[in-house]
Amino acid sequence: MKEKIYTTKKAGGPMLALIIAIFVLIVPVTIILMGMAGELEEDVDLNGVQVMILIVAQAVLIVNCFLCAGLKKLNPNEALVLTFFGNYKGTLKESGFYFVNPLCSAFNPAAGTKLRQSDDVGARKTASSAETVSSKKISLKRMTLSNNKQKINDCLGNPIEISIAVIWRVVDTAKAVFDVDNYMEYLSLQCDAALRDIVRLYPYDVAPNVDTTGDGHADEGSLRGSSEIVARRIKEEIQARVAEAGLEVLEARITDLSYAPEIAAAMLQRQQASAVVDARKLIVDGAVGMVQMALESLSENKIVELDDERKAAMVSNLLVVLCGNHDAQPVVNSGSLY
Repeated sequence: MKEKIYTTKKAGGPMLALIIAIFVLIVPVTIILMGMAGELEEDVDLNGVQVMILIVAQAVLIVNCFLCAGLKKLNPNEALVLTFFGNYKGTLKESGFYFVNPLCSAFNPAAGTKLRQSDDVGARKTASSAETVSSKKISLKRMTLSNNKQKINDCLGNPIEISIAVIWRVVDTAKAVFDVDNYMEYLSLQCDAALRDIVRLYPYDVAPNVDTTGDGHADEGSLRGSSEIVARRIKEEIQARVAEAGLEVLEARITDLSYAPEIAAAMLQRQQASAVVDARKLIVDGAVGMVQMALESLSENKIVELDDERKAAMVSNLLVVLCGNHDAQPVVNSGSLY
């Protein structure tokens, strides 16, 4: 379905003034004539002209009430899809006060569906008549969809919990209204599907021999370390899925990322062990360098001459002092070095 802009003048103001004027003129005349017709006990009757005037006045009032249905008001960044006995007539997209064919009706199958900022698509709720009329309008503003947190297995099979926030808007009202049943629910479901497809390509953290780009070579891509790249791929995947619904995805961001509770404790221990190993490696490398510097300084300055056995003992003592978790207790040797 191709979008058509409904071409009509913004005649809402003049038409409203005309409707009010007709009410002001016709209502008093109708009241007077109907009052005269009710005074039968005083033998007051209406002649043919008066009866005709009364009939015409009532008909004009009925038509005037019917014309009120053609008054449409649009705020900035709102649209109204109009149908005429089931046929698509066009879309009002420019803000203003319009008068359209009263037989045209607003059509929006997603009316009543709400997108929450921190939850999934909500259930449809019954609304008053005024809210129902207002909900027929389609918002063209940038809107936010934040779906529920999902549990998905990454490429290594580890269950993780992840959620995203998607910034989107309607760009083609005809496609949004006529090509899908409910464009809001459609967007929500496609976000879930796209998120699962992309997350399954990445490990939670950097892992060896994992190809996340599909080029046949292992890389260092991960959900935790490549969040910008992952978010961009999720956005592109969602856009490809919802383009046929006349929607544009402006941005997608990961709002929550963590291991699932059943493996969170084990993965935390793994990360702690990895951190301890890295820290120990750094400490040992530094200690070896300090020992080497101490031996070279003693030798260059000829402070003391040490044989291989004494050097080995000195190296052992220094490494114990530098690599130990607790402070070393000094022992003073008051005797001869040999």
